[in-house]
Amino acid sequence: MPKRILQGVVVSDKTDKTVVVKVERRFTHPLLKKTVRRSKKYQAHDEANACKPGDIVRIEECRPISKTKRWKVLEGAAG
Repeated sequence: MPKRILQGVVVSDKTDKTVVVKVERRFTHPLLKKTVRRSKKYQAHDEANACKPGDIVRIEECRPISKTKRWKVLEGAAG
């Protein structure tokens, strides 16, 4: 089964080797027929501590690394 890849913006890099990434999705509301934006935050593993707040990164699903981390930052995605 392929691993999911999401794109989002780094919100925080305060913890060691971890970044918080805010991923936004847009969809049409089923009743109101209006475009709605919903966002969710994911904790992702950043081995090199390369990502800074404001960076647009791609994260990939992976095995559980800690209690809350199930994603990792793809190489070369920071910048």
